[in-house]
Amino acid sequence: MTAQFFYRRDLDFLLYEVLNVERFCECSRYTAHDRASFDAVLDAASAVAVEQFAPHAARSDANEPTFDGTRVHLIPEIKTALSVFVNAGLMAGTFDEQFGGLQLPVTIGQAMSAMFYSANISTAGYPMLTMGAANLLATFGTPDQKNTYVRPMIAGRWFGTMCLSEPQAGSSLADITTKATPSTEGDYLITGTKMWISGGEHDLTENIIHLVLAKIPGSPPGVKGISLFIVPKFRVNPDGSLGARNGVELAGLNHKMGYRGTVNTVLNFGERDECRGLLIGEPNKGLSYMFHMMNEARIGVGLGATMCGYAGYLASLAYARDRRQGRPASAKDPTSPQVPIIEHADIRRLLLTQKCYVEGALALELYCASLVDEQRTESASQRLKVVNLLLDILTPIAKSWPSEFCLEANKHAIQIFGGYGYTRDFPVERLYRDNRLNAIHEGTHGIQGLDLLGRKVVMENGAAFQALEIEISQTIQSAGRVASLEEFAVALQAAWARTVALTRALIDARVQYPQTALADAGVYLDMFGHVVIAWMWLRQALVAAATTPAYDSDRAFYKGKLAACRFFFRRELPKTEAQARLLSSLDDTALTLEEAGF
Repeated sequence: MTAQFFYRRDLDFLLYEVLNVERFCECSRYTAHDRASFDAVLDAASAVAVEQFAPHAARSDANEPTFDGTRVHLIPEIKTALSVFVNAGLMAGTFDEQFGGLQLPVTIGQAMSAMFYSANISTAGYPMLTMGAANLLATFGTPDQKNTYVRPMIAGRWFGTMCLSEPQAGSSLADITTKATPSTEGDYLITGTKMWISGGEHDLTENIIHLVLAKIPGSPPGVKGISLFIVPKFRVNPDGSLGARNGVELAGLNHKMGYRGTVNTVLNFGERDECRGLLIGEPNKGLSYMFHMMNEARIGVGLGATMCGYAGYLASLAYARDRRQGRPASAKDPTSPQVPIIEHADIRRLLLTQKCYVEGALALELYCASLVDEQRTESASQRLKVVNLLLDILTPIAKSWPSEFCLEANKHAIQIFGGYGYTRDFPVERLYRDNRLNAIHEGTHGIQGLDLLGRKVVMENGAAFQALEIEISQTIQSAGRVASLEEFAVALQAAWARTVALTRALIDARVQYPQTALADAGVYLDMFGHVVIAWMWLRQALVAAATTPAYDSDRAFYKGKLAACRFFFRRELPKTEAQARLLSSLDDTALTLEEAGF
């Protein structure tokens, strides 16, 4: 069975030619690995994605989880696929060897995740959430917590969740009311309700480990009084065996437009039976700990959005090559044969737009993953600081730009299919519905925009912004020395200079007009994101322009990269000029309209 939803050649190009992921094998953390071991793991992941995840994607979408009042029912293919995933060692991929992990680079781990997200993002949600929760515990848990919880999680015997939102609070975590009261036994009694909890109840594993944000009585108000707790579905005995059922109850299922195979829940804690939890780290630092998982999840959401778009692109590309309809505008004979629709100009525009969005976004996601690997291996303090700053400023873009524009790619895929695109006979309508959720997962587009403009570009007196400027400038300088890329180097230089000037103006405007200056933070993220994706395309074009292909297939591949770069710079990057003009105007129409006028 051949993958129709991701392109392994593109993954290899980004991993080995653009990012040079093999360089990490020279670091002590990854000396056990080489290109051969990376390829072996990627091959294994590809096989599981193609053979186990993709075949039931449509069925799990059509047969949502149900709750009979006692237990949640899922189609059996989900558990089968996850068992194969776990038995292949894929859950343990990037974890330390001390926990039984393979200690692979995060960049390779994200490339594997990309395959599963494109194959079946609903089923992929269960292990990806678990890996995020286990990674948080491995970072902030006590030695006993790590031994007790992390090992079974990466072994796939227990799955994990993150429990943040509440019905009355939503994204405003300062307003959560879940309470954690110290008990006489050294743990805490948890009471409250959590909403939108993916993977919150199922029989896929022996246990479910919930990471729950709650407030200890007497803690400071707002986010400064939030703590983080381990709350298992079944209590865990000192020897690691499972004990009695904890007081975590399923109140109901949420039925979303996408991700229908991922059970989404409302959970009650301690409503009828005692619910016990263990404190992670120090009291009142829970949100900072959870942000470790949230930032990882934000990049994961961006990657998921990218791959939903990527799968739609490849599906529409295959359809456009096969579907015959109409004739070229120059054909006057109505009896002449119809042509594949890929020969029509508008279809080619829609395809190339998708290619620009999804391949540019994938380059960004894997670049961010490579920064995480640098965090884990870099010994020079100055470079480590730069890496941390780059991740800080790029995370809201990596999460939210693909969630907007790879969804746009899905829209184009449906258009290429025509009427068939709106039916369940083809995957593109499901991919669109799945992808639409990514714009709200782990913080809405507006929240990410506020994070970027309100915090990240000004943090440490603009240090993150300056670090990114240095990286982009280096790419511009390299491209400026290549005749075929000089046009794009000049364009990116101008776009970046415009971004710098606009950012300074908006920062200054916040002094007098704080609300107006931040009102269009989402537009700012769109604009900034387009500039960053242009940078990603120029990085890819530098490699493609310098490569002499040995085979016709490679020749076509590199030509495609150069054409997509040209298309993005000529069709997409100019859009940032209009966005910059709008942002500079500090338009307050939406702010000043009286409520009754809406």
